[in-house]
Amino acid sequence: MASTRRLAADVAGYSRLMGADEEGTHERVQAHLRELVDPKITEHRGRIVKNTGDGVLAEFASVVDAVRCAVEVQRGMVDREPEVPDERRIRFRIGVNLGDIIVEQHDIFGDGVNVAARLETLAEPGGICISRTVRDQIRDKLPYSLQDMGEQSVKNIARPVRTYALSADIVAALPRVAVPIRPKTARHRAKPRRETPRLSIVVLPFTNLSNDPDQEYFADGITDDLTTDLSRIADSFVIARNTAFTYKGKSVDAKEIGRELGVRYVLEGSVRRTGEQVRVNVQLIDTKSGAHIWADRFDTDRADLAEAQNEITGRLARTPNIELVRDAGRRIDQGKAVDPDARDFVMRGWAYWYRPISKANRQEVQRAFARALEIDSRSIDARIGLAMVLVSVVLDGLSSSPEQDKARAEQLLLEALEADTNNALAHVALAMLRRAQNRLSEAQMECEVAIALNGNDALAFFQLGQTLMWLGQPEAGIPHIEKANRLNPRDPNMAIRYWGLGTCHLILGHVSEALDLFNKGRAENPRLFYMHLFLAGALSLHGDLDEARASLAESLRLKPEIDSLARLYALNRGNTNPHYWALAERTLHIGLRQAGFPDE
Repeated sequence: MASTRRLAADVAGYSRLMGADEEGTHERVQAHLRELVDPKITEHRGRIVKNTGDGVLAEFASVVDAVRCAVEVQRGMVDREPEVPDERRIRFRIGVNLGDIIVEQHDIFGDGVNVAARLETLAEPGGICISRTVRDQIRDKLPYSLQDMGEQSVKNIARPVRTYALSADIVAALPRVAVPIRPKTARHRAKPRRETPRLSIVVLPFTNLSNDPDQEYFADGITDDLTTDLSRIADSFVIARNTAFTYKGKSVDAKEIGRELGVRYVLEGSVRRTGEQVRVNVQLIDTKSGAHIWADRFDTDRADLAEAQNEITGRLARTPNIELVRDAGRRIDQGKAVDPDARDFVMRGWAYWYRPISKANRQEVQRAFARALEIDSRSIDARIGLAMVLVSVVLDGLSSSPEQDKARAEQLLLEALEADTNNALAHVALAMLRRAQNRLSEAQMECEVAIALNGNDALAFFQLGQTLMWLGQPEAGIPHIEKANRLNPRDPNMAIRYWGLGTCHLILGHVSEALDLFNKGRAENPRLFYMHLFLAGALSLHGDLDEARASLAESLRLKPEIDSLARLYALNRGNTNPHYWALAERTLHIGLRQAGFPDE
C-alpha cells in the first residue's frame, strides 16, 4: 500500500454532449486535455495514471500541488471556448483526495482512489470538491475559500466523507493562469487532422479460457505472434504489443479504443488450451460502427499454432472492406517444426522482456531464452531473444562481462540471420549490438533494414532515433523516436523512450522540453540512475540548482560508481563520436558541473 494525492476529473453532462455531437465533443475534450490539463499536471509534478475517455486520473507527490493544479485547470477552462453557448460548453468536475492506494503498472486502486472518484461527482460543473484530509493539509498553505459541505454518504464507501467545495463562481473570480505553450517550431507546429489509416489495427490480449492460470503466458504469446504477423502486411499500421496489453482484463468499447489509439479495426479473441489441444476464437471489429465484420474459430494442437496464426492473417487480409496492395498477405511460415516446449520458453522470455527494466527482470529473460535454445538448438526466435537481452544488459550497464556478452550476441545473431535474412527483429538486435560496439554507421544501417522489413516496429524506430543522437544528429533522431512513441504509446518501458527523446532535446538546448520528458520518464521508472542524472543536468540549466542537486544525489544513490564525468564517459565508451560529445559538452555537462558533478 502507498499514500497518494489523487486528482480525478470528468466532463459534466458528457453523455448529453456526446449525444448531440459525438465526434465534435470528443475532439474538444481531447483538445482541453492536451492543451490545458496535461500540461498543468506536468507543471505541478503530477503523473497521469490514465485517461478515462471523458476525463483523467492523476496522482501527485504533494497535496498542495494536486489542489493548485485542480484550481488552475478550472480557472483555465473559464477562458476557453468563449464562442460556445453555455449549454454546450465543456466543464470539468474535479475531486481531490489523500489516501491509501494499491499501485499497478498503468492504474491505481483502493479507497483513496474510490473516494476521489466520488468527490468528483459531488463537485459542481467548473468546481472542485476535496476531502477533509486534503483540507487539513492545505489549510494554511493555499488561499482558497472553501465551503464546508458536511458529511456526505458516497457509493461503495462504508463511512460518510467530510467534504469541502470550491465553487465555479469563486474559481472564475480568481486571476487568470498561464498555460505552458510549446514554441511552434516546424517540429511542433500543429498538423492538419489526418484520416485514420485504412489498415490500422490493434490486437487486444487474447483471453485465457484455460483452467490453469499458469497458461496466461501462452495466450499472451498468441497475441504477440499475431501482432507480428499483421505488422508484415504492406502499408499497415499496427499498435505495438505493450500498448495493447494495457487493455488486458478490461471491458472497453471498440469505438472508444478506436478513438484513443487512432485505429480502424480491433482484433480480439480467446484461447482455450487443454493438454496439447488448442481452440482459438478470433473476431475483427470495425471501430467506426462497432460491428463485427469477421469471426472464425481454429482447432489445432500446440505444435501447429504458427501455421494457424498465419492462416488467421491470411483470412484477415481477405476480409471485406480491407483493400491491400499486392503481396499484402505475405507471412513467414518459419517455426512450424520448433519443439513446442522450446516455443513455451520463447513466449515466457518475451513476456518477461516486456516488463519494466530491472536487473532481476533481465535475468529472468535470459534464463527463459537460454532454456528454449537448450531444448531446441534450431530455434531462431530463441537466438534473437537471447542476443537482445545480452546486448540490453550491456547498454544499460547491468552486465558483469560486457565483452563476453557482446561476443555471444554476435554469434547468435549471425546464425539467426543466416537462417532468415529477412527477420526484422534480428536486424533490430544487430543494430543494438553495433551501437554497443561503437559501430554507429552500421547500427543506423541495420535499423533502416529492420524498418524496411517491418514498418510498424516501434523498437526499430526508437533504436534509429537513439543511434542518430549518438552520431551527433539529435534533430534527425527526434522524429524517429516520436514515431516509436506513436506506434507504442503505452510501452511499460516508456521511461527509456522519454529519456532518449529528452536527451535529444537537451543537447540541442531545448531545456524546457527536456525537463518535461525527463520528469515523465522518472515518473514511469524511478529506478533508472541515468534518468535522475540527466534530469539533474536539465534542472541546473533551467536554474533550479536545489532540485538539480537532489536529483544528482538520487542518481549517485542508485549507481554510486558513476560519480564523475570521466566515469560517465567510461560507461558510454561504446560511443566515441565527437559530434555527440561536443553537443553534450555545451549543454548536459555544463548543467552537471553546476549541480556539483565533478570532471574526475
